[in-house]
Order: sequence, then structure tokens, then C-alpha cells
Amino acid sequence: MVPDSAAAEPPVSQVVASVAYVDGRRAREVPIAEVGDYVGGQKGMLWIGLRNPSPECIAQVVDALGACDKNREEMLEAHRRPKIIDYGNMVLIVAITVEVEGGRPVFGETQYLIGEGFLVTVRRGAAATHSSLRERLEASPELLKRGSDYVASELLDLLVDRYAAAAGQLENVVEHAEQKLLIRGAKDSDIRKLYRQRRDLLRIHNAIAPMAEICRRLARVEMSAVDEHARPYFAEVADRVIRVDELISALREALAFAFEASLMIGQGQQNDTTRKLASWAAILAVPTAVAGIYGMNFEYMPELKSHWGYPITLSVIAAICAVLYWRFRKSGWL
Repeated sequence: MVPDSAAAEPPVSQVVASVAYVDGRRAREVPIAEVGDYVGGQKGMLWIGLRNPSPECIAQVVDALGACDKNREEMLEAHRRPKIIDYGNMVLIVAITVEVEGGRPVFGETQYLIGEGFLVTVRRGAAATHSSLRERLEASPELLKRGSDYVASELLDLLVDRYAAAAGQLENVVEHAEQKLLIRGAKDSDIRKLYRQRRDLLRIHNAIAPMAEICRRLARVEMSAVDEHARPYFAEVADRVIRVDELISALREALAFAFEASLMIGQGQQNDTTRKLASWAAILAVPTAVAGIYGMNFEYMPELKSHWGYPITLSVIAAICAVLYWRFRKSGWL
């Protein structure tokens, strides 16, 4: 006897869609209590979309589909890294979503449960929806007829599209940071911001890079929930993931190069300032030395009693300073 609380339908806000497709065409909305009838694919393909579901909602769905306890526990758990688990009759893929808001990445989680005759997507913290892909596939029934594994490859491809969009936005942020560093040099606030940006790119790399290996495994390893005809699609997704990850790594290197260049520019400016200070110190040392000698108050000193001693001394000082200034100016120190 199933308790009333378990048999009750989850809130509509959690169940984005629960649609059955027959021969690739939309047949009807399926209540969560009836999703178990579509296991095996005899009645078509069932595509369930959940958004920020409660633990009770997930447990009700996976139990109706005949998932094992380990599968249920894995789907209830929050993940920080992508992973794939083959349960024999089902395959669970966990992906980390990346979106950019205010120049900073925002991470979420999407789970894909692939089985014969059904596909379940669970989104947590991801703002982007799958509605555009659902509409595109519904407009092409021959694509939906290929099964849940093909739809899963399309969902992963859509995920990579959003990775690429996020990388494009971050590329603009990196270019702006490069211009600031190269034009005005690195200030304390810029260094802290640069560290945050490189740390964000590293987190994105950690979220994206494992997806390539996951897609390769789907393309190469034999799994009961993935048909051999769907494997090439996952291989294409793996290649796209690698390209996006390479872009993220290139952005991290660009920030490092910009920081090194700003340090070199700053060091060059400091060297110029040091040379100028040293040049003026050498020039000012001449009158300082002469004034110090004549300030000793000895009785017998050169030109001390001469009528032209004072102007001659000033002229000598001015001449020596002028020669030093000319030499420093010619050498580029001034």
C-alpha cells in the first residue's frame, strides 16, 4: 500500500515537463505516478524535466522508474564535479553548468538519467532551460525517434553551447583586464581582481574538463542504456568540450602574460625613475661638495680674498652641472 504522501503529485514548479513521445511525436502529458509504465520503451519515450526538485520529488520519480537505492542516493546528493555512473539498466550523468553574471561565473548542476524508454533531467541552480531544445526536437520527430540516448547527447551538446557562451563573455572580461594592466600597470586592487579571475577560470576548467572524458566513455564503452548508433554523437560532444576547455586555459594564460607584462612595464618605469633621481643627485652633488668645502672656514683657501672668486666659483659649478646634465641627457637618463 503506497502512502498518500508518496503517491501525491509533486508541485508543478518542480516538474517542468513530463511528456511521452510516440514515434517521435508528442503524445501526452504523463503524471509522475504513471511514469513507471514507460520503462522499457514499449509505449514510446518519456522525457521528464525537473527543476530544483525536493528530495521527495526525486525519490518518487526514480522509484517509479525502478532505480536502485544507490542511484536514488546519488541523485539526491549535491555534486561539485562531473561524473558518470553506469547502473546496468540506467546511466546517470552529472554535469556542472556555468553561467556568467556580472563578469563572474555562477555554477549549477544538471543530472541526466538515461534508461530504455525514458530520460530524466534534474536542474539545480541552473537558470537556462531545455525548452528551446525540446521545441527543436519536437519539430523533427525523426530525431526524437532515435531514443533517450540521442536526446541526452543533444542535451550535452546544448550544455557545451552554454560553456562556449560563458567563455565568450569571460573573454571580453579578460581583454578588458589586459588593457587595464598594460595601460596603467598593476595596482593592488587589480592584482586581487586578477587573482579572482584566474581562480574563476580554474574552477570553470575543473567543471568542464572532466566532461570530455565522460563523453568519450559514452562513445567508447558499451552500456546497455546507450545504443551503439548514438555513440558517435557523444564523441562529437567530447571534441567540442576539449575546444572550449582549451579556450578557458588560453584565457588563464593570457591573464598570466598580461600580469607579467605589467610587472615588466612597472619595473621599467621604476628603473627610469631611479636613473633620473641618480642623475639629479650627481648634478646636485657638485654644488653641494663645493659649498661644503668653502664652508669649512679655513683662512687660506683658493680665491678666498679674490674680488672675482665668488662669480668664478659659481661659474665653475654651473659649467660642471651643465656638462653633467648634457651627458645624462644624451645617455637617456634624463
